Amino acid sequence: MENGESKNKFWKGVLVGALVMAFVGLIVVGISAGMFLIGRSVIGNQALVQGERQTDALEPGAAGGGTADDAAGSEEKELNLEEVERKMEYIQSMVDEYFLYDEDPEKVEDGIYVGLMYGLDDPYAGYYNEEDYEAFTEDAEGEYCGIGAMVQQNMTTGTMTIVRVFKDAPAYEAGMLPGDVLYKVDDVYASSKDLDLLVQDDIRGEEGTFINITVLRGEEMEEVELRVERRHVEVPSVEYQMLEDQIGYISVMQFDVVTSRQFSAAVDDLERQGMEKLVIDMRDNPGGVLDTAVEMMAYVLPEDKLDGLLIYTEDKDGKGDHFYCKDGQIIQKNDYGYPTPGYPKADDHEITVPIAVLVNGNSASASELFTGALQDYGAATVVGTQTFGKGIVQNLIPLGDGTAIKLTTSRYYIPSGVCIHEIGVTPDVVVDLSEELKGQAVVELEEDNQLAAAIEALK
Repeated sequence: MENGESKNKFWKGVLVGALVMAFVGLIVVGISAGMFLIGRSVIGNQALVQGERQTDALEPGAAGGGTADDAAGSEEKELNLEEVERKMEYIQSMVDEYFLYDEDPEKVEDGIYVGLMYGLDDPYAGYYNEEDYEAFTEDAEGEYCGIGAMVQQNMTTGTMTIVRVFKDAPAYEAGMLPGDVLYKVDDVYASSKDLDLLVQDDIRGEEGTFINITVLRGEEMEEVELRVERRHVEVPSVEYQMLEDQIGYISVMQFDVVTSRQFSAAVDDLERQGMEKLVIDMRDNPGGVLDTAVEMMAYVLPEDKLDGLLIYTEDKDGKGDHFYCKDGQIIQKNDYGYPTPGYPKADDHEITVPIAVLVNGNSASASELFTGALQDYGAATVVGTQTFGKGIVQNLIPLGDGTAIKLTTSRYYIPSGVCIHEIGVTPDVVVDLSEELKGQAVVELEEDNQLAAAIEALK
């Protein structure tokens, strides 16, 4: 009976999470929106629950919920702020006269702004009070430790799912598995809170301390209690090795600032070893820093097609940013007339060996843009399952008083002019991971049937 009641609380938390999502701040997830954060372009949707950092933009794990596009075709009606103010004053008078408990004016004010953002019917819009904004933007490097798992949040329900557990990390040692639904962290119901803030406030902490994590596992949603130690966890964004038959393999976990340099170093080393074919693994990659994705595209792609265009954005007025690679130089142009950041001269390089890119439903944002560009250019065979489908951009806009709002402002397009949002990238070779492998914390390369399909495609 008690177990059933706790499950009911969980699903109520899921519904609450869907209703108050705008309040709790920036969502992951899960996997995967574009966002311009204080002048730095980032795209992504999952949280890396580890020691030194999270991915910069975290979005939910499942496509769902409305977007700003849904209201685009409706008849425009301006918000009557005077009428809103009159109604708010009347409501406040009723509160003053009848409300049984003490009113917290600061909390009420936050709730007004939360409601405004929620009313936009955009699951990625949100209001950050001063505490939330500070928590999101603070540099936590060296201060916190984590558990070594990657989490994805469903934008519509708030449900969080473990999508990757890193070998030998605390979560792995505690028995956490991919597919586990994150239910509770100590006494906090996960679905009622934003993923970024859950990680920041409840999962990360002082090294050597423990947290109790409850997950729901399998079709029966069995509750599993895990006691997990917080430790310093370093997860490289790029890993690589030479496979049989001179096939290079590079796994890109996410797009960090250093990922482009690590990726090019991996390619260079594999080429020195005599690489004849290459598999680039983008599975479970939530995205990350946009500039990094652009640099990696320029490193891999030839410049003789599609006018060197890599990706571009468009806002509601048809304006946006365009990223090109011309004569070994990455160029960013915009339609707004403001200066664009300068890029260093790109490495005069392109990969001439056959390439296969591995993707799955958790490949999002930057990883989708990278994959879609290679597919558009005919530079790679894409293998796996349909990608997540996140191709919109958010702006995090400080309001000058320590608070901020987040708004969806534009769409991302791959070179062929396709917006991948809610569509994703369709593989050339569709193959799902074997059922017996889906529940494993770590899938070894020699048993990976999707990798085997990618190698076969290269032949």
